[in-house]
Amino acid sequence: PMYFFLMNLSILDLGSISVTVPKSIANSLMNTRSISYAGCVAQVFFLSFFLTAYFSLLIVMAYDRYVAICQPLHYDTMMNSRACVQMAAGSWISGILISVLHTGNTFALTFCGGNMVDQFFCEIPQLLKLTCSDSYLSEVRVLAFSVCLVLGLLCFYDCVIRSALQISAQNPLLRRDEHKAFSTCC
Repeated sequence: PMYFFLMNLSILDLGSISVTVPKSIANSLMNTRSISYAGCVAQVFFLSFFLTAYFSLLIVMAYDRYVAICQPLHYDTMMNSRACVQMAAGSWISGILISVLHTGNTFALTFCGGNMVDQFFCEIPQLLKLTCSDSYLSEVRVLAFSVCLVLGLLCFYDCVIRSALQISAQNPLLRRDEHKAFSTCC
């Protein structure tokens, strides 16, 4: 399962860097700073998709390690191939949901004046500065949904961290090694 998750993570990493770097290279070679409306929509969508899925997958990977350490005898049954595919798919789907929500909400607003973003890629805060309509209420709704999703993921991650701390507190060898590790940092 770890290699399956690492493969997904590397695909997401490759995708997230591929969203902004090609446009940045093209802009520097052509000495321009413009981006089309469709390009802007695509950048906002794909960047939020890849980053959300990336962080969701990191939490899934933390759960995988938690099960491997805390419940090694149940690891094969809990982390079977079906469960791994479902968790990875859940990460990708959460990325799609958040990106559709943010992109749809951002580009549903009306833009006024010059629709030029003075950067090589579009990001939501810069786009909100260009809107004529009141974007406060719609952004609060999107932010509230995003915060609920992130808090749910963090609660899941918090359970993993608490159990790891319990393991290190119960094992005297780990405490000694932990002290060594922290003493080298300071």
